Amino acid sequence: MTNASTTIAVKWQGKQFTVTVPEEADVACLKRCIEAETNVQPKRQKLLNVKQGPKPAADDAALASLKMPKVVMCMGSTEASINEVVVAAEQAPEVVDDFDVGVDEKIDVRDKEENVEKLRRRIEKYKVEPLNPPRDGKKLLVLDIDYTLFDHRSTAEAPHELMRPYLHEFLTAAYEHYDIAIWSATGMKWIEVKMKELGVLNNPNYKLLQLVDHGAMITVHTEKYGVFDCKPLGWLWAKFDGRYGEHNTIMFDDLRRNFVMNPKNGLKIRPFRKAHMNMATDVELRELTKYLLAIAPLPDFGVLRHSRWESYIADSTYE
Repeated sequence: MTNASTTIAVKWQGKQFTVTVPEEADVACLKRCIEAETNVQPKRQKLLNVKQGPKPAADDAALASLKMPKVVMCMGSTEASINEVVVAAEQAPEVVDDFDVGVDEKIDVRDKEENVEKLRRRIEKYKVEPLNPPRDGKKLLVLDIDYTLFDHRSTAEAPHELMRPYLHEFLTAAYEHYDIAIWSATGMKWIEVKMKELGVLNNPNYKLLQLVDHGAMITVHTEKYGVFDCKPLGWLWAKFDGRYGEHNTIMFDDLRRNFVMNPKNGLKIRPFRKAHMNMATDVELRELTKYLLAIAPLPDFGVLRHSRWESYIADSTYE
């Protein structure tokens, strides 16, 4: 006499597979079966849509008592990939953020001949292939990573524990109206590792247009702040033959100096630090989703002052 069993579909890092569990199996049993397929230890697994009411199901919850989804969405990292993150972090250049420019402070660097020439050379010589083609009629959203989407200084067993709340909901909603580029002041290897571990690179609900690293940045000099690197949007605009420009691009970064070449296009996001302490209260991406959707119909972002984004969505005309 054979014991009855159930086959469950599971999706992890863009790959779908099935596991077979006894009918009396609990969540812990399912996690052990997933480990056999993925090498992700049960303690590192997060079953996103296996719920017990509004909360994630406990390990001792019987699967038969739960309303199981058609495909279980699993997030988690193998020990090998976590070690890879650690090594990449050690090799990544330190991003020094000991200063920032003031709110609406005017810094004349964009039209300086030396900076125009640096940007021209960067456009000419620095090449990075896009991940996906641009889409007609979409605006451009450019996002920093560290302290914008991810707390890169706190420690955790798995990267998703340091992911900013509402990240995937934010990207899914934005993708309807915006092509999305990720631009970090670190190296490409580190960017790819982060995006993969956070479930951003192969997410079924949105696609990234482009990853951009430190190589596309230029160095500028100001009398007040001295020499520092920044992210010139002109590099992206030139790469896509003028499809995007001042009129339809917005950049989120926790440092204003990063968009000093294009101050009208930048929005300074509140930095996401101390993830374990602030995870339950941080709603920055949720609120910024409202702003992105509210301004998406505008033909020209030049009429906006992004530093006042909260007032914009609080206006009675926004629903």
